[in-house]
Amino acid sequence: MAGEELPRRDFLKTAGLGTAAALAGGVATAAPAEAAPAAAPEPEIWLTLTPTEQAFVKAAVDTIIPADELTPSGTDCGLATFIDRQLAGGFGNGARLYREGPFPQGKPELGYQLPLTPREFFRTGFAAANEWAKKTYGKEFDRLAPAEREQALTAMETGKADFNAGFTAVFFFDNFLQLAMEGFFADPIYGGNKDKVAWKMIGFPGLPASYREEIRTYFNKKYDKGPLSIADFS
Repeated sequence: MAGEELPRRDFLKTAGLGTAAALAGGVATAAPAEAAPAAAPEPEIWLTLTPTEQAFVKAAVDTIIPADELTPSGTDCGLATFIDRQLAGGFGNGARLYREGPFPQGKPELGYQLPLTPREFFRTGFAAANEWAKKTYGKEFDRLAPAEREQALTAMETGKADFNAGFTAVFFFDNFLQLAMEGFFADPIYGGNKDKVAWKMIGFPGLPASYREEIRTYFNKKYDKGPLSIADFS
């Protein structure tokens, strides 16, 4: 299940003599073309996640969304960036949460009932997950082999992992999975769904809200236009 970065390179080689030179009986030699400089990778800008947390998030989202024929890995889709931005903003700071207390133990169906902000919750959860991984496997989560990462996330999902964090591993996994899914399908302007890969995968057209004219054009035909994001209208 863990994603592996797959090289996707095509090489094109062409050679030939100019028609005019050939007709004149001359021999044309093509000067070697200079290799185009490799595009510099986009710099990673982190707003709140620590290096240890970054490593955990990248390993986790790549396990949940591995690179395959449908999409790149979770990290290459921008999920770590999305999660970092969300936890650094109003959501992470609990802007819309009632946090005055008291905070009695709530039933699972009541949702989030903790005194922690989402940023504090995930910070605690990342640390608890790494601590459990060290006790179970002898190393932190991001250093595990792909199969071990999958086993570890399954243990969290099913409640077999024991967290000493004030909440269960199941609750942590469910919230992390929800955040990862939001990043995978959100508008790319928020950092995830890079190049609209998730929208392209499911055939979602994106932002436009009116398709009155499109219905006339594409009635009984396949809608073949690419999806549009917020950035495409700015």
